[in-house]
Amino acid sequence: MPCKEITIEEVYASDSKLKKEDVNALLEWNDKQYHLPEITELQAALFLHSCYYSNEAAKATIDTYFTVRTLCPDMFGSRTLNHKPLEEAIDTAVLTALPKQTPSGDTVIIGKLMDANSAHYNPPEQCKLFDVITLLNLHEKGPMNGVQIIIDMSQSTFGHFLKVSPVLMKKLLYYLQEGMPIRLKKIHLINIVSFVDKVLALVKPFMKKELFDSLAIHSEIKTLYTDIPQDILPAEYGGSYESCTVIQENIKNKIRDFESLLKFQENQLVDESKRQGATKNAEDLFGIEGSFKKLEVD
Repeated sequence: MPCKEITIEEVYASDSKLKKEDVNALLEWNDKQYHLPEITELQAALFLHSCYYSNEAAKATIDTYFTVRTLCPDMFGSRTLNHKPLEEAIDTAVLTALPKQTPSGDTVIIGKLMDANSAHYNPPEQCKLFDVITLLNLHEKGPMNGVQIIIDMSQSTFGHFLKVSPVLMKKLLYYLQEGMPIRLKKIHLINIVSFVDKVLALVKPFMKKELFDSLAIHSEIKTLYTDIPQDILPAEYGGSYESCTVIQENIKNKIRDFESLLKFQENQLVDESKRQGATKNAEDLFGIEGSFKKLEVD
């Protein structure tokens, strides 16, 4: 059965704290921000929910969301399977939101490389795939109470690590923490690699202390089950969900089903010439790219 977008009526019915009048107020504000693109009522509701129903916080998040996406076309443009590198990213890695939630009501997003050859690894496209999967889950199922991310490092090599620049990581983590309409609760690392200390050194400067402190490094996978039951995981982890190879094909089908939505999102861009006050550029948000070389390694 083809995937379809959740209706705004279903969203309101599922969350008594989400008020239509508050969403309308956010839409009215957005209409007066001439540099911002038009947003749908569903998008406004997702932002308001992710900001715990604070209109002021949602306004800042909306501006950051669209500004970052406009400034980073390598991560947020060309979001359909007509863009060959995105399809290759799906073949290289599994990234999916699991259908069953944790006992605390959180949605789990799991990512795992399926190809150990770092020559096939394209970090910006993997970031794009993460964004596509997360946003499609929001548009299909509605607001998520919380999000926990599992990163399986079992196929990760030092060659993969060397392809991830500090600039890209800063962009991703800034967007993840300041612009994405989700409530990020925790990040889990499983099947740890020997160079995990270098991975942590790369991400720490760009993570809020609260998020970095909540990062869970599992030397044994069974410690993961304290937060995330084994049963909800893919078959490879002893869970009841489908296998990673089936997930990969289903992701492609979902992207095809939501192609019109993905194209719509591609065109929701900021026009800095219409921003009231100082304009924003990549240097303001992320620093000078030339000053960020590959992270030095011992």
